[in-house]
Amino acid sequence: MKNQKVVLAYSGGLDTSFCIKYLTIEKNMEVHAVLINTGGFEKEEIKTVEEKAYLLGAKSFTCIDNTFTFYEKCVRYLIFGNVLKNNTYPLSVSAERIFQAIGVAQHAQLIGAKTIAHGSTGAGNDQVRFDLVFNVLGNDIEIITPIRDNQLSREAEIEYLKKHGINISWKKAKYSINQGLWGTSIGGNETLTSHQALPESAFPSQLKNNSSKNVELLLEKGELIGINGERYAHPVEAIQALQQLAAPFAIGRDTHVGDTIIGIKGRVGFEAAAPLIIIKAHHLLEKHTLTKWQQYWKEQLANWYGMLLHEGQLLEPVMRNIENFLTDTQQNVSGKSFIKLLPYRFELLGIESDFDLMNAKFGAYGEMNKGWSGEDVRGFTKILGNATKIHRAVNGTEILSQF
Repeated sequence: MKNQKVVLAYSGGLDTSFCIKYLTIEKNMEVHAVLINTGGFEKEEIKTVEEKAYLLGAKSFTCIDNTFTFYEKCVRYLIFGNVLKNNTYPLSVSAERIFQAIGVAQHAQLIGAKTIAHGSTGAGNDQVRFDLVFNVLGNDIEIITPIRDNQLSREAEIEYLKKHGINISWKKAKYSINQGLWGTSIGGNETLTSHQALPESAFPSQLKNNSSKNVELLLEKGELIGINGERYAHPVEAIQALQQLAAPFAIGRDTHVGDTIIGIKGRVGFEAAAPLIIIKAHHLLEKHTLTKWQQYWKEQLANWYGMLLHEGQLLEPVMRNIENFLTDTQQNVSGKSFIKLLPYRFELLGIESDFDLMNAKFGAYGEMNKGWSGEDVRGFTKILGNATKIHRAVNGTEILSQF
């Protein structure tokens, strides 16, 4: 009898490596390991992961590069919406996990597998994101989660692998690091507390440049397409180039505190030089090119978009509605943003745009106007305060006594 196929979301780490051996031996399954790259793996790393998968007994290994899809279907909207979870975190790993799950589900459909497995524990957000996507996209798909289902410890996984002849060193790194196109997350003992900060050594990008550097970013309809006069074929390439430019300044470090999907508070460190610079540069350009109410409603919907995305709801139809709105707001968000890079921080210097609404021909704030007279202002202020005056007259409110 032919063994049942199972597609495993594989990363090369201990948890998913345990899953290959467990599913092969205990479940007698044919394991097809899939690595979905969203910008965090180099060619040499992928080769090492592939070799490990076959060593553990995988029937096949497939690496699918979803970096450009991740940008087109997600990152661009995070930029359009200036999305920062709790005004801090650019949704680095949480956004990537959804696209990794989608890639795994698509591969399962391609090879005709009716079972999908992942290495999530029962303590984090990723289990919900993976299961949610698999349940929505997979018709009658069975989901297997060996570590969550058996409540296994790291030590138990290592012992099981040793028992079955796998003696790879699984020495635990002091910090758990997940790297991708839209930033790097960092977890350690410090982030399990409420008061300790990550040390300098925990961050992958170390300070190498103690000087300053001016950078010119070119945006077209909200998307980064050029840096310092050089245009790129795709925004992904521009993001990667900006990351290389800014990383030596150790920019974009912080610790995010937020509510997990499963209801507990959590902390995670991160470094995201390019994402934070892009979001702030984009937001500055929007302040000059969008109206007050465009900015207001964008902020409301973008907050909802970020919340739903964080909780794994990318496939919810309302997300397409919000994406359409965000895209429409970007028609005039084109121009240059000028940035100064400094050790551990950056400064927004200003913008240039053909769509700049801060136009001198309509007047200069605090200096002079060219569109109305003093009498116009007197009439305007009477109308503006009319509703408050009526309320005071009807209700007998003595406003001055309240202050």
